[in-house]
Amino acid sequence: MSTSEPNTSLERLYRETGWTLRQCAQAINRIGTEQGTPARYRPPSVHQWLNGSLPRDGARPLILEAFARKLGRPVTPLEAGFPAPDTGAEAATNNTVDGIIDLGRTDMDPSRRSVLNAALFSVALSVPDWPDVVGRMESAQRGARTRLGMSDVATVAAMTEQLSSMDDQFGGRTARPLAAAFLVNTVAVFLRTDGPDDVRRAMMSAASDLCYLTGYMAVGEGLHGLAQRYYLKALELAGASEDHLTFCTTLRGMSVQAVDLGQGPIAMRLADAAAASSPGAGPRMRAFLSGQQAHAAAQIGDHRSARMYLTEAEAAMERAESRGKAFGSYSPSSLNYHTSQVRFEMGDLNGAVAAMQESDRLRYSIYRRTRVKERAILAERQLAIGHLEAACSSWGLALDDYPQVNSGRIDKRMADMFHLIAPHLKNRDAQALNERARTIVRPGLVPALSASDAGRRRR
Repeated sequence: MSTSEPNTSLERLYRETGWTLRQCAQAINRIGTEQGTPARYRPPSVHQWLNGSLPRDGARPLILEAFARKLGRPVTPLEAGFPAPDTGAEAATNNTVDGIIDLGRTDMDPSRRSVLNAALFSVALSVPDWPDVVGRMESAQRGARTRLGMSDVATVAAMTEQLSSMDDQFGGRTARPLAAAFLVNTVAVFLRTDGPDDVRRAMMSAASDLCYLTGYMAVGEGLHGLAQRYYLKALELAGASEDHLTFCTTLRGMSVQAVDLGQGPIAMRLADAAAASSPGAGPRMRAFLSGQQAHAAAQIGDHRSARMYLTEAEAAMERAESRGKAFGSYSPSSLNYHTSQVRFEMGDLNGAVAAMQESDRLRYSIYRRTRVKERAILAERQLAIGHLEAACSSWGLALDDYPQVNSGRIDKRMADMFHLIAPHLKNRDAQALNERARTIVRPGLVPALSASDAGRRRR
């Protein structure tokens, strides 16, 4: 479809970026790859759009997000000269409970997977501050059913704990649809049930924690736009229930999502917002927050701040550990993971490897998904410093647990492994790893054998 006139609105944005046609196309393609649906736009496509050709529906969100990231501000369809998006049933509702229901139903329905995959991570997302949401109990509308009790709150908390344990041990691909169904069929009903104010606040707090967990599991599947929507619901409910802990934990989770996508500036803002939202945090929580600030600061090249935050995290962890161990909380293993990430961002690959090895040594065995992911990261970094045999050993350990973990993030690490060892298949360890992985990794992730490899197998 084409208009009779050039798209002057889009051209104005394009000039503001300072991009070439090629740079613009590459930025759009990167976002498509990030969401799991790679795009292959080239400079002529951008030229056509500037001349008035209307991009396909699926391309427009990619274009808007690319311009928003480059310009550091939201870019609306109108500002880009595009028609307004449909605001019917697909549009997100402003009501917290209705929004949770719509979100959860979409997540539960396998036929709606394409809708989920199309949701982009947005650097221009409007994230509420604590004063914007605190105490807004009207956001969870009251209903007229039976009275809400603390036993109902305990039900939600127990289910959240079980789902979190499933994610830790088996990955989120199995647990997240269960979480979505529980949100829609049980939690939403509780949020609309009358009860004493203290019980309703406790229920909103429990629901906030579950929304955060569900968003975290969506990140694990690469569903970044979906994850952000769950995270926003968690923030709304945490504010309504005056739950500082879940509010700042969610902001930190959003920072982790951003830093893992290479969006350092937004990761830093979110990490700082999380820390500012919890001024009275105890030492373990302070380590939890400072460790993420250190990682984000290192990614944006602020090495001085990264070292400062890492030192703060180490001191806070030492104080926390002196008071006693806390299973399931931020631990020395987690801190060593952050140390590894900071060192990696600062170019200290040997230090990054050493810290990741220490993280693996200290990690409780129950955290199987994390163990597989971080052993794969360790292997990648060992390979980067030329330690091929050590890398193959670490990947082999990851493969030991892989069949029990159902996670998109883990699958991506395994796919990356095949690509990374491909140039080294004349090495005995790499060849053995490759052959073993082909029998274990999900078939859709296993690359086709080259003609030479196929011949070698027949011999």
